Formats: sequence, C-alpha cells, structure tokens
Amino acid sequence: MKLAATLIIICIFLSIPAPSAGTDHQPGATAAKSEPGWLKLADGLELGIFDSPQPAEIGDSKIRILRIDPVRYELKLLNASVSKEGRSLSAKQWCRQNGLVAAINASMYQADYKTSVSFMRTRTHVNNPRISKDMTVLAFDRLGTDIPEVKIIDRQCEDFRIWKHKYGTLVQSIRMISCSGRNVWRQQPKKYSTVAIGVDKADRVLFIHVGSPFSTHDLINILQNLPLEIDRAMYTEGGPQAQLYIKSGEHEYEFIGHSEIDLGANTNSLFSWPIPNAVGVALRKD
Repeated sequence: MKLAATLIIICIFLSIPAPSAGTDHQPGATAAKSEPGWLKLADGLELGIFDSPQPAEIGDSKIRILRIDPVRYELKLLNASVSKEGRSLSAKQWCRQNGLVAAINASMYQADYKTSVSFMRTRTHVNNPRISKDMTVLAFDRLGTDIPEVKIIDRQCEDFRIWKHKYGTLVQSIRMISCSGRNVWRQQPKKYSTVAIGVDKADRVLFIHVGSPFSTHDLINILQNLPLEIDRAMYTEGGPQAQLYIKSGEHEYEFIGHSEIDLGANTNSLFSWPIPNAVGVALRKD
C-alpha cells in the first residue's frame, strides 16, 4: 500500500492496543512433536517454524506455517463488508470475536478498506463480484462430499465455470505455484513480508507467514525446498498488514509483517494492522 494510505491507517488505528509485535507468545506451554520440524498444537493442528535456506538481509529468516487438517477444522471467510457497521480487525481480533483458533489475511484490498481486489464471496455475502485476471481461487465450504474440503483452483488448468458451483466460499488471489508445480513469479527487486495460503499433497491447508523480507520469486523457491510437500499456493498480502494469529489451548502465537519504510531502523511493526477480510479456522462441531 502507498505511504499516504499507510499514514492514514496509522492515525486512525493508533487507539488499538499494541501487541508484542513479531514475537511468539507461548504462555507456559509445551507441545509434543508430531514429526521433525512440526509442533503439535492439537489433533489436526501443527505449527512448523523453519529456517530459510536463503538467509534474509533483515529479520530472523524464519518461515512459519500453520498446517491444518480440513477434516477436523473448517475454514471461514470473515468480511467487514457483511454489514454497514462492520469494521476491519486484526487477525487476533477476528479470532476473539468469532471464537476461532487461527486467522490470516484473506487477500489484498481496495482503497475503500473493505473490498477485496478480486472475486470474493460466501453463500450469503458477496464482497466483490468481479473475477479478475488472477489465476487462483481458494475454495472451501464444499457443497458435496465427492470433492476436497479445501481446494485451490487453478484457472489455467481447471474450468472455474464448473468448480465455482461446487463450493460455498471462493476467494480469488495471485497464484504463486501453478498446477504443474511451477514458480510463476518473475524475479523482482522489491522484498516484503508475506502471507500466503497453500495446500500440500495430502490436501492439508497451509497458512504461511514470513516476516523477513524476500522477493516473492525467491520465497516460492524457498517454500518448494522446505519439507512441506507443498502443492499449490496463493499470495494474500505483503508488508505490515501481513499477519497470522493462532490460539489453541495454552498455545498462542502472533506473527506480524514489516513495511518497506521501517526496515532500515526497526524490524518490528507497531501493532497488528486492521484487515477487512480474513480466513479463519474453527474446530468442526461434528
């Protein structure tokens, strides 16, 4: 986002209490390891913290990933645009307000601070009806049992006109890894903190947060070289807005991104930015 918009948001939201930015908060918790590199938070919910094989110039170079079993947990799309009184919240606030165990940015958003850049809808609410040129669509809230609980539809190799009728919730965003496993981003000089949503080859959902700044092209290569078995992924936000919050039992984590303007002197954001659209995680009632 542009600097002017950034300063406006800071002025508006300085009244929000500041969390301990960029830190992992674990109040007295120890968790059993489920497999190398992964910490079991609950059945079907694991946190992986990996060292990037390519060190970043700033920050700790950690790749933080929440791995979610969609059989035990369901995804929910949260929109400030659902009502006229709706307002943007941090990922942590979205979780607390809706009884969720985790939340991440759903997508980038427009200048009205409510509307997603691309197509976004649930069964009952349309945030943005316009299908953009972006090639990936996160799909969940399935309408039948013969399809995956969660799917990242690749519009280049799958017919979206058919798939869009199979799920109740659809979120379009920028493709990172194609259906053939290819890194589709050109190398660019700019580097940002990044959040992304992916799926692995076992159809588990990956909420990805990288606080250290990397170019997106390099980050995709990093993700493909980690022991993730990552299959598809889409970019959902970058910079200080990029955040991931997790609260499962006694385990609590909040990961926050950094802006391009503060990297020279300060690698911590001031607070968790309010975001208008988030994807949340809730334990299935059944």
